[in-house]
Amino acid sequence: MKQVAWISIIPQLAILFLIGLIWYLCGAENPVFPTAATYLGLGFMLRNIVAKDHRRGMQLVKKPAYMEAIPFFESSYQYFTANAWVDKYRYLTLLSSSGMCYREMALCNIAFCYSQIGEGQKARAYYQRVLEVYPNNGLAQTALRMMESVEKQAE
Repeated sequence: MKQVAWISIIPQLAILFLIGLIWYLCGAENPVFPTAATYLGLGFMLRNIVAKDHRRGMQLVKKPAYMEAIPFFESSYQYFTANAWVDKYRYLTLLSSSGMCYREMALCNIAFCYSQIGEGQKARAYYQRVLEVYPNNGLAQTALRMMESVEKQAE
């Protein structure tokens, strides 16, 4: 589930305009293509360098290799905790308009991975941790309700 912080599009458009202006001032005949290529390349590079552990964890989840993904999400969480400003201003630092910060995503992904490998108690603990810090996280709320529903049916 991809959540978008639509307000973050405004500063990203400003960056896009600035890149276009630079290309225009450099004498590009038609600055649209080099502007788009620069913006996309910059965003790709930033997310691959700065959020490399998060991206590697996502690649492993898609395989699926849940157990192997957990340390990458933990590393991502630690990085974005130590560098909270990068996560807070991710619309500028990573050109990301995600509505969920990387720390929040990391915790949710760890919980998801534990749920997929049958570690329900660890998954529950991580989802509860998400809600302690991000009380409006719909993903964690839904996951916990689903876990409770399954437990009630098992009784």
